[in-house]
Amino acid sequence: MEDFDAPAEGPPVAAFSSAFHVEEVRQDGDRLVYVGEPRVGQQALEREVWPLFREHGYEVRLTTVKDSETDPISGVELHQSRHALVADPRSMGIDGIPWTNVVMLLLTVLTTLFAGTIWYYEPLTSPLDLVTGDSWKFSVAVLSVLGIHELGHYVLSRYHDVDASLPYFIPVPTFIGTLGAVIRMKGRIPDRDALFDIGVAGPLAGLVAAVVVSTVGLLMDPISVPASVQNSPDAIVIEFGYPPLLHGLSMLTGQPLTYSDPSTAVNPVVFGGWIGLFVTFLNLIPVGQLDGGHLVRAMAGEQAERVAAFVPLALFALAGYLFFVQGLDIRDSVAIWTFWGFITIGLAYAGHATPIYEEPLDRKRMAVGLLTFALGLLCFTPVPFQYVSGF
Repeated sequence: MEDFDAPAEGPPVAAFSSAFHVEEVRQDGDRLVYVGEPRVGQQALEREVWPLFREHGYEVRLTTVKDSETDPISGVELHQSRHALVADPRSMGIDGIPWTNVVMLLLTVLTTLFAGTIWYYEPLTSPLDLVTGDSWKFSVAVLSVLGIHELGHYVLSRYHDVDASLPYFIPVPTFIGTLGAVIRMKGRIPDRDALFDIGVAGPLAGLVAAVVVSTVGLLMDPISVPASVQNSPDAIVIEFGYPPLLHGLSMLTGQPLTYSDPSTAVNPVVFGGWIGLFVTFLNLIPVGQLDGGHLVRAMAGEQAERVAAFVPLALFALAGYLFFVQGLDIRDSVAIWTFWGFITIGLAYAGHATPIYEEPLDRKRMAVGLLTFALGLLCFTPVPFQYVSGF
């Protein structure tokens, strides 16, 4: 038996000695490091030590540490790599004001307001123009959809006692104004139930928000395209493809998505809902750390790797079909599916999230998962957008 005693805050060494042989115990500030060698495989080790450290308020992981010492005879510095259980304190609360999140949110408010001036054809001559026109409507539409999506993940992370950050919004001064929002998962996922719940909460919450935003936008008055824009040779016209779900909302509300009169356009709030639907579909692509990757990993276990292997091929095939068969320009939707083909290669290589325990899901969660993927397909359109010449 090991003679080492853990710090008072950590679990006793004897509690996991059958799974990990401890040779040395270190304390680096709040971090605990148990240097030694595993006596079982990594999965069995994690299942043994994870609940023990969690009870004491730590997240633990198996890693390697590099030690060095000087040879007394030759004077040469020798390096040695050894295994170690590294335990960091768990922090489920928000310590102080999350300034990074706040600043990124404020910047994203500005960039989405800027994007709103583009969609509402409002001249931007001073910073005050960002808040005196209608651009705030587009900003609220986009931020509410993205924010509710990420808060869905955050709330279920807290429910399952998994450490996660508040949403980080990503500001980009383009015609959308943002690249979306993310939360950072800092704790291990305990089981497949938790992985499923956290993964499914974002798409479902964001989808509800996108439906509400789209419906409100459809019921709002359309906007007028200025004659100066219609007659400008430099005007860029983007034609959006609407997914089946948005067409269904158009039918239910009795409001059109397009107008025969080129001087009339749908209210930009509808485009905010369109962004939410498109983001929902992209997040439900079943690969890696995407929400769809979490769902398929929770539903199919390690067989999810086989599903992920086909995803890039499907996206490249779609891009090829649009380019060679439909004859679309590369800058249109061909480019976006090619881009996502490469993105999913990287995500597949990085792998899925791995829960500590692998008990299968119950039938209720399996049904919710299948329904979620079906709803995701209703948010899909093969040609999300394309450039057209003139109004």
